[in-house]
Amino acid sequence: MDSSLYFATLGATCALTLSCRSAGPYGYSRVYTPTSDEAKAVSGKTELEPRNVPRSPDQRTRAFWAFGVVTHRGPGPGGAAYVALSLRSLSAQNQCKSSSDEDTCRVTVSDRENGRAHALVTLSAEDDLGERSVALGSLVRVVGTIAEDVDPSDGSAILRASFYRHWPRGFYSAAPSGSPAAKR
Repeated sequence: MDSSLYFATLGATCALTLSCRSAGPYGYSRVYTPTSDEAKAVSGKTELEPRNVPRSPDQRTRAFWAFGVVTHRGPGPGGAAYVALSLRSLSAQNQCKSSSDEDTCRVTVSDRENGRAHALVTLSAEDDLGERSVALGSLVRVVGTIAEDVDPSDGSAILRASFYRHWPRGFYSAAPSGSPAAKR
């Protein structure tokens, strides 16, 4: 292979690699990018509508997904975390501090609560303890089924999570409901 062809191929490969870079665990891209495991977990499921769960018993046999900001965390059965969630809508566009640098973009949800729910989540070691653990103000996306019981303190649904994704406080953004970033 002559050197000009080699460098042209190398340059194209580098450009392709850079354009296909991963959004990383916290989704640093202009639009929401699910991980491959997340896409599989969410496939065929619908967004949780907490107002419909008590009215429709058949909802308890289906799997749902939800985005929520953690408002309380406590211990759950079997070592799981029991988290209270202020449910939020995912924005169509992530908020970015710079139009030329995707590393400044953050997953964006509405700043207004659209319901409440609780989730039983088995956390990974890194999400259970430490500076970036699931705590008050964290954002989580949970996928799971509705438990038969409701939360005794507020009567909201409990989601038994089979999958979750977590953003520590400061690693996501909340947009006012009327802003362009909050429109779906």
